[in-house]
Amino acid sequence: MKDIDFSAEKELAKDFLSNFPDSNGEPKYMRILQQVANRKFRAIEIDIEDLFSYAELDEEFRNRVQENTRRYIGIFADAIDELMPEPTEAFTDDDHDILMTQRSDDVPENMDGPDPHQKMPPEIKRYFEVYIRASSSGKSKPFAIREVKASHIGQLVRISGIVTRCSDVKPLMQVAVYTCEECGFEIYQEVTARVFMPLFECPSRRCITNRTKGNLILQLRASKFLKFQEAKIQELAEDVPKGHIPRTMTVHFRGELTRKVAPGDVVKLSGIFLPIPYTGFRAMRAGLVADTYLEAMSITHTKKKYEDYELIGDEEEQIARLAEDGNIYEKLARSLAPEIYGHEDIKKALLLLLVGAPHRKLKDGMKIRGDLHICLMGDPGVAKSQLLKHIINVAPRGVYTTGKGSSGVGLTAAVQKDPVTNEMVLEGGALVLADMGICAIDEFDKMDELDRTAIHEVMEQQTVSIAKAGITTSLNARTAVLAAANPAWGRYDLRRTPAENINLPPALLSRFDLLWLILDRADMDSDLEMARHVVYVHQNKESPALGFTPLEPSVIRAYISAVRRLSPSVPQELEEYIASAYSSIRQEEAKSNAPHSYTTVRTLLSILRISAAIARLRHSETVAQSDVDEALRLMHMSKFSLYSDDRQKSGLDPIGDIYSILRDESETTGKQDVSYAHALNLISRKGYSEAQLKQCLEEYANINVWQINPISFDIRFIDAI
Repeated sequence: MKDIDFSAEKELAKDFLSNFPDSNGEPKYMRILQQVANRKFRAIEIDIEDLFSYAELDEEFRNRVQENTRRYIGIFADAIDELMPEPTEAFTDDDHDILMTQRSDDVPENMDGPDPHQKMPPEIKRYFEVYIRASSSGKSKPFAIREVKASHIGQLVRISGIVTRCSDVKPLMQVAVYTCEECGFEIYQEVTARVFMPLFECPSRRCITNRTKGNLILQLRASKFLKFQEAKIQELAEDVPKGHIPRTMTVHFRGELTRKVAPGDVVKLSGIFLPIPYTGFRAMRAGLVADTYLEAMSITHTKKKYEDYELIGDEEEQIARLAEDGNIYEKLARSLAPEIYGHEDIKKALLLLLVGAPHRKLKDGMKIRGDLHICLMGDPGVAKSQLLKHIINVAPRGVYTTGKGSSGVGLTAAVQKDPVTNEMVLEGGALVLADMGICAIDEFDKMDELDRTAIHEVMEQQTVSIAKAGITTSLNARTAVLAAANPAWGRYDLRRTPAENINLPPALLSRFDLLWLILDRADMDSDLEMARHVVYVHQNKESPALGFTPLEPSVIRAYISAVRRLSPSVPQELEEYIASAYSSIRQEEAKSNAPHSYTTVRTLLSILRISAAIARLRHSETVAQSDVDEALRLMHMSKFSLYSDDRQKSGLDPIGDIYSILRDESETTGKQDVSYAHALNLISRKGYSEAQLKQCLEEYANINVWQINPISFDIRFIDAI
């Protein structure tokens, strides 16, 4: 391997930085350097794609930058020192500028020739940070954590994962500055590792010549520190092979990259894969074994928060078109999980869960939540879990967990010892990780009662209060809870009351804005349609035609981020209407022998929240009566499958319903005659018996609606004669 001339490498770096053109043909990096000189920002990101697209650089130089990135960051920093232009705008001096001015004015003259310990290192002069960013285009897929091997040590790699833990931002010493009590010189010590041995005796030529062991005092104010943060990143579920557990990697963030990630974020990181020796007692146990970490160079969030979402030009036009579409509510709802048959109203409710209502803060400091909570309770095989998974996929921040696999501590917060500082720290659970997002809890009914009570505070106050190991605090958990559960006996038992089937405490039920009961009933027509839909999806691996192209999850996210900025209010003329609607629901429940739900004042707040979410979807600042009607309709439809048992669907008794079926069939075919066999087939599809058909024929024949053939029992409507 030939020796590398680093001075020639620096010249190549200077040529690249000076001449690489942007889209307008102007030097891209010189413009950035001018902004850095004017103190607009500190970070200088060099894109590896720019190096590969610059024709003046040879292939070997580009490969060396990728394979020895840390060394080349220093080379590019030296090149930037020489190229840095003078500032063109006035700015306020900070501590660094004042110290540098004093140092340049008061450098003592050393009569004994140059002293390396008194030479000011370039790091202490720099007010910028250099990062080399890996290619972020779709051509190269990021590595899974387990794919980063020993051959990648020192190289620039790109990985994807979910952040599980973040430390606090702490100062990391980069250059230690000492003052000698004897000679008064400033001594500089560069720190390149996590630990260093401080200097105790002055190494200057004057102290050595005079044989005076000058005592050194560390000057913290004059030293240079970097912001430092450590995080743990874990493999994504789709990258974990069958039967394995997810692997984790330590990531170090420095300077301007700190405070960019939070636990629960799904990110793509580019950085340098480096070894780090163990320290302290762990070093004695580990021997020659070293740990590895990733020194981050750039961060890309896979899903941005609604607040951070910036619309690109095409998305703005698309959202403007969607906002003008009068049928946007239907389109967005049907675009959620289009592969799942039916459940139109459930999808509408889940859409409103994503949109949410504005949070209210009253003058006295009281907060009223705006997040909606929904519980899907139904028979096995009605696609509850699939709906939960899809909503987590669409939401920019979502955590999925199951009832049996979650403890109360796992949902709220646990106290652990920080491996870096050895202090007791709080580590957020699923509900804290889902702050400002959605927490989906599957198999909600399988949770232990003690663990389930941990959710009560989160669902209403939206905080997690902790008093453990001397830590007394309150964590934010502003999350929308989406739960899926089975009834008490696995399937809904129609012989028992709704309260017995639901088997959840009233204190928890009242916190859900919508409790959706989904019963799997045998109905020949709907079963045929569903079977055809499922077979089509399996054959074509796509959803059947909806009459329009389903919107992509990214478009749905962009639209929701736009409407979440609205804060609709309820006009005064609707107050009486909402109050009377609420009181009538209470009256109906009081009259009912077996109420289907628990109606409390929280139900009134639920009506207001759902109405505000629908108003947001319409891009309106005011709640309309139609929004309130839709909210009441969704509340009624959530128990719709229960009403079919006593035929309250259309407000008819079984005899009247059979008459409607036969009348509709006659009008559809245009014939006034309906054969008995065909009539029996029609009503059996709807779950009615032959005895009920004969009773209907007899009753309507007595009032001369139709005539019955005494032998074949065929039906002829009277108005046809």
